[in-house]
Amino acid sequence: MQARMTAGLIHKAERGELALRLPTGLVRDGRGRVLQIPNQEAQARLTLVFDTFLQCRSASKVVEAFNAHHLLLPRRDCFGALLWKPPSVAAVLSILKHPAYAGAFTYGRTRSMRHEAAQVRPSITRLPLEQWRLCLHDVYPASISWATFIQIQAMLQDNYAEYDRNNTRGIPRPGKALVHGLVSCGAGGHTMVVPYKNGTRYICHSLRQPSRVPVCQYIAADPVDTRVVDACFQALSPLELDVYAQTLAKRQHQAERLAQAHAQHLERLRSEAASGERPCRHVDPDHRLVAAALERTWELALQALKQAEAAEVQRAQARPPPAKALASELQAAFRALGQKRPELWSTAVLSQAQRKAFLRCLIDQVVMHRARRDQGHTRIVWRGGETTTCEVPVAVGALTDLPTAHEMAQQIRLLCAQGHSDHAMAQQLTQQGYRSPRRADVLSSTVKAIRLKLGLMHTRSPSHPRQVAGDCTVPQLAQTLGVTPHWVYHHIKRGTIAISRDERTGWSLFPDPPETLGTLRQLRQDHRTSGRS
Repeated sequence: MQARMTAGLIHKAERGELALRLPTGLVRDGRGRVLQIPNQEAQARLTLVFDTFLQCRSASKVVEAFNAHHLLLPRRDCFGALLWKPPSVAAVLSILKHPAYAGAFTYGRTRSMRHEAAQVRPSITRLPLEQWRLCLHDVYPASISWATFIQIQAMLQDNYAEYDRNNTRGIPRPGKALVHGLVSCGAGGHTMVVPYKNGTRYICHSLRQPSRVPVCQYIAADPVDTRVVDACFQALSPLELDVYAQTLAKRQHQAERLAQAHAQHLERLRSEAASGERPCRHVDPDHRLVAAALERTWELALQALKQAEAAEVQRAQARPPPAKALASELQAAFRALGQKRPELWSTAVLSQAQRKAFLRCLIDQVVMHRARRDQGHTRIVWRGGETTTCEVPVAVGALTDLPTAHEMAQQIRLLCAQGHSDHAMAQQLTQQGYRSPRRADVLSSTVKAIRLKLGLMHTRSPSHPRQVAGDCTVPQLAQTLGVTPHWVYHHIKRGTIAISRDERTGWSLFPDPPETLGTLRQLRQDHRTSGRS
């Protein structure tokens, strides 16, 4: 009996006649028909929910917009009566996710399961759209189209911030990383996350927790973001002129097709008029009824041809002149607008979330692979399917980690021999494609460090004399006595050795006669003897 009742229920659902609970905004009349609620304010408010979401692309942003304007949402109580309540994210999501607003009757959107025998209430799991048991379109009066409903579900799924597991991007947030949620690991294919601790980086650690393996790869976010933004500007710089040219070509092609269609129409009417003329000329005049019918057919054909020719003349007179290409002044203005776009990008006109949303309109995915220690391979997948490949410099800890360090040192040796300054050498090396360990260009400090390591000096100054006639310095005295310079300085500080600094050199000079050396040797011997005792 239960199986028969279940089968009858399913058959009724397959016909779309099963009376399920309707969402807010739809009611059932006395004959069982589903109609929109007879409240224009409620209908307009539900439409406003969909329009606001399509504009701001976030359910929480819809709640913020409604709260900012002090708007309430139509809801239902347990008895089905209409209520007006403050908006909440859960209420907005229930409206956005219900397919009845798209006119669809659905059955089997959820699945209930008991994981344990002692579990009183089963757990309810929402199924994806492709796993729904029934989905009949155009059953209910629709507030939005089914295509719009599918678009909203894709946007909600994309906003679901579980990119670590489900490869969703999340909504654009005010974080520093511009392509957060778009970067994928070129080695494993997983979405790379962004830890903001100790700097902004893209890191792939999807297998670290389940498989207990080390981090696959990580790369600083700033070089990647800079290269991606530059690629977007390069792609958009000639966009205005290309779109205008494409529009002109499409309009010209459409005009040619319309002209061909009108010409074919006139040709057909002329053929029909000629076909109606021939029977009239060969008909027997005594057959007046036949002649009258043939003349009436011919007259109708001539009237249709006359009207078509008059319409073609009017169309030719009203046809606008063919569009011409832009003048050189306008082309220069468009190009200047494209060049100013990078300047607007860095200003406070756009928020970080708006910058991310702009990039997501153009980019579908950014695949990163750290091919070398100092370089990352980047592939930008655009929305249309085209790809752009570029290399991103990666910061390293030391100059020796760069594979071009030896070649750069040789170039510095040659440039220094030609008399170039550190700044000039840094600029020339940057133009040749070299870089510093932590920068994409060559710094003057890097050139100076390499130059000094090679022993190359711009101006050689004479060294201070190490020998003073008749005197010896502290290091020379320490070497003669077999002690460290610290021992001598220690006794000078204690006053055991009385010596003054030379005013000319600023050194502590000792007389060189043998008597001085003998006295100091005796002091050293006495110090050793007192130390043993």
